[in-house]
Amino acid sequence: MKLRTKIHLFTTLLMLLLLVIMNIGIYSLYEKITINTELKQLQSRGEELLATLSQMEQTIDPATVLRAYMPTNGAIRVLSSNGVEITAVEAPDALDGLNLNLNEISSLIDSSTILIQLKAIWINGEVVDLQLIQKLDDVVQNQQLLKLVLVAVTVLIAIPILLSNMALTRIILKPLERLSIAMKKSGTSGTYEKLEIVEGKDELAEIGRTFNTMMEALETNYKKQEQFVSNASHELKTPLTVIESYAKLLLRRGFSNKKVAQEALDAIVSESSRMNDMIVQMLELAKNKEHLSLTVENINLTKLLENTLEEMRQAYNRIFSLQCDEGLFIQSDEQKLKQLLFIILDNARKYSDENIDVQVVKENDSVKVDIQDYGVGIPQDQLPHLFDRFFRVHQDRSRKTGGTGLGLAIAKDLAEILQIQIEVESELNVGTCFTLQIPLTFLNGEDNR
Repeated sequence: MKLRTKIHLFTTLLMLLLLVIMNIGIYSLYEKITINTELKQLQSRGEELLATLSQMEQTIDPATVLRAYMPTNGAIRVLSSNGVEITAVEAPDALDGLNLNLNEISSLIDSSTILIQLKAIWINGEVVDLQLIQKLDDVVQNQQLLKLVLVAVTVLIAIPILLSNMALTRIILKPLERLSIAMKKSGTSGTYEKLEIVEGKDELAEIGRTFNTMMEALETNYKKQEQFVSNASHELKTPLTVIESYAKLLLRRGFSNKKVAQEALDAIVSESSRMNDMIVQMLELAKNKEHLSLTVENINLTKLLENTLEEMRQAYNRIFSLQCDEGLFIQSDEQKLKQLLFIILDNARKYSDENIDVQVVKENDSVKVDIQDYGVGIPQDQLPHLFDRFFRVHQDRSRKTGGTGLGLAIAKDLAEILQIQIEVESELNVGTCFTLQIPLTFLNGEDNR
């Protein structure tokens, strides 16, 4: 059964069920109220009759008095203490077909007749029972009329209910149908189909906008994946080609020419090392996408920076200066923070022959770390792509310095994990400044993958 049919059937049956229950309640309440009203009126008539009998003289005909208080289309019976009828007055056919049980008092003989029984002193001083009986023909007619009205109203209301259910179903299912069509088309054509511009602020409009946003993200990620595979293939192919070429050169000439052999071996070692670094970095990028566990602890940032810069000085025989207050503590993962600092410092070293200056300033709830180099700088139009994978500002120089174009992409992932914001300012032929905004307190559950 289709969803449209289910909605039509369920909503229509539910509304009809509610109408039927409401109509039954209205009918039952009306019946109870009308019968109670008639009983009260009959009770009042009986009390008036008792008052009149108590003051009646023996010379007056009792039947005359009883007829004066006889209910419309009803009857009054006078019974002795042993249940024998003394006298009775009645309207024509008032008692026909009635099964009067004299041994019990009942306010309702059947659905169309009510009865009350009262104790009274008859004109001869005997205690008797007065029975006042009234037929409810008018009440029954009104009940039948009400029943017809309720049925007619139910039938008439069922039509707009059905129409409104159809309209509501169309409103609900139309966006879902468009969504289904777009998803099927995306699956068969391999494209990323989007819905038309969805107006409104309801949940269905929000679903449409969310779907479009999701498809845009999928398309972007797919293109990035294609670009990554293409770039990775190209980048790995280059060192493999160099290695293969020099290896064939060695096979052809052997080691008779030591200069050529040495050049070939140096190139093979260099390209193998570069390819290994690239593979390690690509694995690091893949690893950063997973849920990584962090070891968050109090870190002496001053000491961490001093140790990191000292290692850089010894490894590259370069000047790395530091301006930082003593005893500056933060909450973070020391190993990953150190890895992030290494990447940015190494990037600054590769693209600058001058000193590297590191300046640390404590702010309200964070620490700002500026890493300034004085190299060739980065064009402004290339700054937005700086953290893209395999992106290089200077292609030729990157190859000479051993850059793979993956380091800053890894740095970006590490920064997101550590809740660190990275900003870059650069000026051509002046230098580049990387600014790390490190929070003093690590917020658990935020950006913690």
